Amino acid sequence: MKKTIITSFVTLLVVFACKTKESKEVDSVPAAPETVAPPQSAPTLEVGCYTYEANGNKVVLEITHINETVLGNLSYALSEKDANTGTFAGELLDSVLIGKYTFMSEGTQGNTREVAFLFKDGQLIEGYGELDETGTAFKDKSALSFSSSMPLSKTDCEP
Repeated sequence: MKKTIITSFVTLLVVFACKTKESKEVDSVPAAPETVAPPQSAPTLEVGCYTYEANGNKVVLEITHINETVLGNLSYALSEKDANTGTFAGELLDSVLIGKYTFMSEGTQGNTREVAFLFKDGQLIEGYGELDETGTAFKDKSALSFSSSMPLSKTDCEP
């Protein structure tokens, strides 16, 4: 009987010793390093110039200040139309830059109209919509269409 108990005890020790050794070997295998791609940050509106120039048309928005208010200079030189240049003051809300453009056109200073741009993929796309009775502001800002064929891209500012 003693022989049976001792044999059983030795057998159990061998079984547990083997299992412990196997689990230690599994635990000691180094895990493959996990590679995580850095998060891609969305382009952000920056101080500087955004320009469109093609087919005799040139539009430049030079952003000079970004805080709660976005300030800058805006100029349009469209083919077969009078050029106008002035200042922009607006806000960026949910990727839409909307504000007042105060400009000089045909020698008249102080003209004002509302303009809007969608900031998407690093470009500014001008928005269009129905104007109010004065013709200087959008009737419904939520119904603007941003399908401009003249997207403004970030460029170096011209001196």
